[in-house]
Amino acid sequence: MPAEFTGHLSAGTSLRFRFKSIGEAADERWVSSTPRIGDVLRLRPNPLRGESPLRPAASPLRILFLASAHNSLSQRALIALTELGHSVAVAVVSSPEQMEAVTAQHKPDLVVCPFLKRFIPESVWANHRCLIVHPGPRGDRGGSSLDWAVELGMDEWGVTVLEATGDVDAGDIWATRTFRTRDAGKSSLYRHEVRRAAIDALVEALTKLAGGGSPEPLRYDDPAVTGRARPLMKQADRAIDWHMDGTATVVRKIQAAEGHPGVLDTIDGLDVHLFGVHRERVLRGRPGELIAQRNGAICRATVDGAVWITHLRRPDAASFKLPATRVLELAGLAPDVPEVPVPVHAPIPDGHTYREIAYEERGGVGYLHFDFYNGAMSTEQCRRLREAFLYARGRRQVGVIALMGGVDFWSNGIHLNVIEAAPDPAEASWYNLHAIDDVVREIVETDSHLVIAALQGDAAAGGVPLALAADHVVAREDVVLNPYYQHMGGLYGSEYWTYLLPRRVGAERAAQLTETFTAVGTRRAVDIGLLDSAFGDSAASFRSQVQGLAERLARHPELGHWLAEKRRARARDEQVKPLSVYRSEELARSHECFFGADRSYHEARRRFVYKLGAPCAVATPRSARAPVAAAANA
Repeated sequence: MPAEFTGHLSAGTSLRFRFKSIGEAADERWVSSTPRIGDVLRLRPNPLRGESPLRPAASPLRILFLASAHNSLSQRALIALTELGHSVAVAVVSSPEQMEAVTAQHKPDLVVCPFLKRFIPESVWANHRCLIVHPGPRGDRGGSSLDWAVELGMDEWGVTVLEATGDVDAGDIWATRTFRTRDAGKSSLYRHEVRRAAIDALVEALTKLAGGGSPEPLRYDDPAVTGRARPLMKQADRAIDWHMDGTATVVRKIQAAEGHPGVLDTIDGLDVHLFGVHRERVLRGRPGELIAQRNGAICRATVDGAVWITHLRRPDAASFKLPATRVLELAGLAPDVPEVPVPVHAPIPDGHTYREIAYEERGGVGYLHFDFYNGAMSTEQCRRLREAFLYARGRRQVGVIALMGGVDFWSNGIHLNVIEAAPDPAEASWYNLHAIDDVVREIVETDSHLVIAALQGDAAAGGVPLALAADHVVAREDVVLNPYYQHMGGLYGSEYWTYLLPRRVGAERAAQLTETFTAVGTRRAVDIGLLDSAFGDSAASFRSQVQGLAERLARHPELGHWLAEKRRARARDEQVKPLSVYRSEELARSHECFFGADRSYHEARRRFVYKLGAPCAVATPRSARAPVAAAANA
């Protein structure tokens, strides 16, 4: 029988810890080394914990998503609407003909466009109600809305759900939300503030629609209408003058172009797009010159300081984003500047320099932050993360380690772009998988500390089992999980997932999660045991509550008993089946994907890296008979 320990945090607040080995009944829900986090935090009523149940739609609709890509917003929207009982299908489209064909095929009650770069043809919007999710406040129009919000330093911005008409972004308004902006790149604002506001507005719009409500016409004489039509932002608007622009201006321009398209610039005569900017408060040099490098990033001087630029992409179609030094090396322009390291434990305030990995301690807890660009983890990054974790584990002054990931992403597994650029991608894939496996093993085998995985941002592929290696797994409320691998040409994957997933959700559900291309929201993830809890309506709120949880565990009198039982549970699992066997079996399957005669993985990776439409959870319709991926009540 599994052991149980019960303690008390304060009067009336009990804490129960239950450990269960992999050898016990797989169909029982198992929580690895975890107290009941809701009891620990005594959170306000939280719908993800079941205190405030969902109110299903009175009249569920057949909804068709038209999207240029099934991105994080469309995935989160799909989750939200299917939780309300609607039947949602998603089609990735790139032309008016495709929109016409898939709409005729599906015959939806409603068309929703959460992320669409193309105009909807009149043949569609005139015959079907189409709702557009526009990332701007009332009255805002144009394809560069969020770019202008960042470039102009807007303190407040918004999201509007409007009805499609022949006048772009000028249709009647069904719902709108506003939010305060942050000092962050366009992509980060999109993944947090925009995404949350968009879901709230979309749910309101559907509720209003179901109740027989009507939209409001757009009137520019209305004081509530704060937006206006803005032109498409061009590279001339984004251009940096390194001999005139100060650090704040350079940062703002690159942040406004983050994700896509980047700022077109020149380094040593090479045309490149700039991405991933960070301020540097100490290093100085002649404006425009490269003055340092660090873990693949380059430091470039401005007229009043310097900035770090983490990634570059050449303008030609045969190029893709890579760490900045790698792009320059491939062009024969390896930077002749010093590598300037920074210790992970150095007490450097946020915003003072660039570092991917940082460690800090508070209240008996060690917080390990690893903020990798787009959540991708190369071989070298995995090795540095392992070293940082070993440093944290060696700190006996703390009893709890909180793995914080990054603000935008927890982890998306191995680094496909770096692999694609390697001389031998199969070999690079092999080394990368081994390196991330090494990180997972160290976390699983930690018997000196309780480990919390705190997901501020989304996780996918190998990033999901990386989180499950911890004792607790908690997430921000609207995080999206994509635990499947096989869309990448049948890649089997590793990261000990064949051990970590079944011990939480059982073997049958683990197979479903890894073989079905379906994004998982936190409500369902908590329900099936993939997560222990989800809370926090913002990254800042989530971090604050994680700190409270971790510090309560660190000072709890039963900590020693919990650690002892954690060691016993791990020993029992090792007797049933050693970790090394799980790893060997997984790597044998992955070796065939990398080095075997079937090139599906390599082709899927190439299409993903070059944005050619890699296989995913949805179909790209080619004709009226093309399949559409239904996600009804997923």
